[in-house]
Amino acid sequence: MNVIRYPQANYQPLPGIQQAITVREWKGLSSFDPLSIADNLFTSISNFVLDEYPVIAARKGYSVLGSVTNTSVLGLGVWKNQQLHAVFGDGTWRVFNNNTWQTLASGLDTSARWSFTNFQGNWSDIHLVGANGVDPIKHYDGNSVSNLTGAPAKGNYITTYQNRLWCAVGKEIKSCALDQPEKWELYNGDDEDSYGKEMESMAGETVNMLSGSLTKLTIGMPNSLHEMYGGVPSDFTTKMVADRIGVRNNQSVITQDGVIYFANLNGVYQYTGGILPDKSFSEVVKGFINGVSSTSCAGTDGKTLFFATHQNSILNYDPRIQAWTMLTDIDPLCFASMGENLYVGDSKGRVLQLFGAAKDGTQDVKWSLVTKPFNNSSIAQKLRMYKLWAVVDLLSTSNLKIYLSPSINGNDWVQVGEIAPAADLIKHRVIIPTAKIANENYIRIKFEGTGYFKLHELTRQQRELPLY
Repeated sequence: MNVIRYPQANYQPLPGIQQAITVREWKGLSSFDPLSIADNLFTSISNFVLDEYPVIAARKGYSVLGSVTNTSVLGLGVWKNQQLHAVFGDGTWRVFNNNTWQTLASGLDTSARWSFTNFQGNWSDIHLVGANGVDPIKHYDGNSVSNLTGAPAKGNYITTYQNRLWCAVGKEIKSCALDQPEKWELYNGDDEDSYGKEMESMAGETVNMLSGSLTKLTIGMPNSLHEMYGGVPSDFTTKMVADRIGVRNNQSVITQDGVIYFANLNGVYQYTGGILPDKSFSEVVKGFINGVSSTSCAGTDGKTLFFATHQNSILNYDPRIQAWTMLTDIDPLCFASMGENLYVGDSKGRVLQLFGAAKDGTQDVKWSLVTKPFNNSSIAQKLRMYKLWAVVDLLSTSNLKIYLSPSINGNDWVQVGEIAPAADLIKHRVIIPTAKIANENYIRIKFEGTGYFKLHELTRQQRELPLY
């Protein structure tokens, strides 16, 4: 019997197919040239955080602690890390108590923004002191709000430094006497004296920021930054540390881990004292910062930093991994943190507790991610996505839509998939159809949806077509 021998199959793969490329470490947002950025950066992010790095996850929602209709929140303060206080645009100072806002003072200015600090000195307990530059400086003693006796009229940007309260009045900075918050005009010629100094600037500007959060008093103006050194009036000295680098406003300044971060018209800076402020860490998102709003503000939850630079836009920076994301659909005028909770006072008169709920009030959290435009080794070379998939977490209450685009930018999206799962999907592979976008120079991917969502991995395998 003769053995029949069949010829061995000679498999010939399609020409131009490349090795699969997998991305599992996401580094956030970039406004640089989209063709030049790394594969793990996005050109657009809405409502994502990097708390679970290297995974990128849709943010949690916010709960509404209360609101005053037809107004805004002019300031948030925290007393002894125990009570949340707010000043609303209806001219009231209120404390959040037993799930309601209890009014402590009324008849306040309806547009001036507030700053707050905690101070004890020779008082029997810590007081919450607030200022807005229009109304008399006020303080809360744990029971009621009253005017601060002896404080200068039109004092603003209240802060503490060297056991003294400090404020600004126009070009002048003033302090109370040592440990005596109700003595602002005490001049006995000793180290307990009050203090005052007129700040000079090349542009004749007034002070618009005070911060005693470092080992020195930091004084901001729109186009310059100054420091005060020393511990008593006899050796208080000031020095300009930056010219043509100033502060947008007092609310746009935040301190974390011994570093001051602040926004101005041209960017977000970090400042550690003694050297020029540096904005290199924020250059990657410069395109989203330019033209910072006059109502900008900054906050921190103790881990990451939040900069509300434009309306309905919050840039979120994680110093651990030096990466940025963006939150939208919230319009803050002020931030405050108490314990591990972060609060926002917004332009609608609401006080929000961020990241503590599944939804934004009663609405699902809406989110989107847009990748860079992927291309071949030459941008003149056509490509075909041979295989494309993502690994995601998606709950049964969530929704995911996937789009592709053949351009570097623009709104020419083609929907290629949608998932509204009946059961929770954890680390689930989603095959992304690519037939609708073929023989193009670029391909972008957009993930869009509502509810709980995490992106673990994106894998693509491209086919290089002839160069033409």
